[in-house]
Amino acid sequence: MGLQAMLKAGNGTEQRISKQQYARQQDRLRVELVNAQFDLRKVNRPVVMLIAGDDRIGINEVVQLLHEWMDARYLDTRIALEPTEDELQQPAFWRFWNTMSPKGRIGLYVGGWAAAPIRGRLTRSLDDDAFDSYLGHAARFEQMLAADGTLVLKFWLHLPRKELKRRLAGERPEEEATWQIQDSDEAILDSWHRWAPLADRLLEATDAPGAHWHVIDGTRERSRNVAVARIVLAGLQRLLSRGQDRPAHKAPGRRRVPFPNALAAVDLAMRFSDDDAYDAALDKQQGALARLTREARDEGLSTVVVLEGWDAAGKGGAIRRMTRAMEVRDYRVVPIATPTPEEQAHHYLWRFWRQLPAAGQLTIFDRSWYGRVLVERVEGLARADEWQRAYDEIVEFESQLLEQGIVLLKFWLHIDADEQLDRFTAREQTPYKKYRIGADDYRNRGRRADYVAAANEMVARTGTKAAPWQLIPANDKRYARVAVLRTLCGALRKSL
Repeated sequence: MGLQAMLKAGNGTEQRISKQQYARQQDRLRVELVNAQFDLRKVNRPVVMLIAGDDRIGINEVVQLLHEWMDARYLDTRIALEPTEDELQQPAFWRFWNTMSPKGRIGLYVGGWAAAPIRGRLTRSLDDDAFDSYLGHAARFEQMLAADGTLVLKFWLHLPRKELKRRLAGERPEEEATWQIQDSDEAILDSWHRWAPLADRLLEATDAPGAHWHVIDGTRERSRNVAVARIVLAGLQRLLSRGQDRPAHKAPGRRRVPFPNALAAVDLAMRFSDDDAYDAALDKQQGALARLTREARDEGLSTVVVLEGWDAAGKGGAIRRMTRAMEVRDYRVVPIATPTPEEQAHHYLWRFWRQLPAAGQLTIFDRSWYGRVLVERVEGLARADEWQRAYDEIVEFESQLLEQGIVLLKFWLHIDADEQLDRFTAREQTPYKKYRIGADDYRNRGRRADYVAAANEMVARTGTKAAPWQLIPANDKRYARVAVLRTLCGALRKSL
């Protein structure tokens, strides 16, 4: 449904309101909004508000109104200005994930991911395909938040072209005069024949259950203000009525089919014949990695390496062989453990978006976002609907990394059950390794069949042509280390 259709449907419109009616409604709405805002903190639920449109003056006035009628201390306002140099080096939605408010607060985005694609298309920094791709990411971003229990409220403030033209000509009857007009308002009017179709496409592509657009006619300011306030209040009250527990979403409908046993196909007999062969191969690959990472730094090529696999499969050893080949300034290792309270207050992908490498840098994730479909699935730390929808969420996340030109490599280090037990025993008998073995390792080992099933489904559903899984035989640690290095060097050569 496009802009005009939404307006005709009465989506967020109001009749004319007198000053006396406005004063009475304002007093009531202010009390109810503040009360709902403080109750929100008690139930610890997330809220995202997006305000955009072609009525720039109206947007400013509504944002100021919300700060006046609500408690501004718990309203995090983000203005979507032109992206900074750092933001341009990251996937487009990095800056929105990076500024996401925690549960119990309201994140208010002005322009946000609605203004950015229209601005990009008008300035021709986005072509038509890129514009549509951006809208697809926006729709999936909003649905991801909504599915996780976030209240998503979206407002499009609209002025008819005739009204905008009249105001720019200084014929506005209200006391606010032409000092509020800026060049950007003139630019909207001048490019209306291009702006309006883009707005229609955006509204149609991103209007969905859980993230509907409320199109507000800005012609009457008092009616506009009351309409926005009522919608915000109603949304908060719906959210509060559910309490702290998120509603259990029905798991995505898909026929359960057995997934290929990709792990069983890994040839665990692969190994080096002797120490000399290993040392020569390791030296060759480390030398290549040293040269390639310096070249990547000079060219601004970013890399993300994900290491998953069994406990004691050799992830730490593989990481050390990588980092020894690189300058300290060129890499960062991010060990993933139980989420902190701050991380638990956000969507599970939030902490990974924040750790993406800067231009020319390489980031190694020692375990990763795949915990949602591995340990959280097997150990019951995520509901079935949460881990089942995570496959598509992860593919969406990774697709944005790839679109930005980031090199993405995903490794699964595979060992058999006997080799794992031998390594557990060796750790217990080695003084400086005792801290790396505990009851949880043995408990996880007892659920190996469940982890095999989870890993095989993960490989099948998130291994794409652009970002396939690299299944590394790791019964021989030395073979695994060289295989990881060789694969990483090959990917860098291909991208440089």
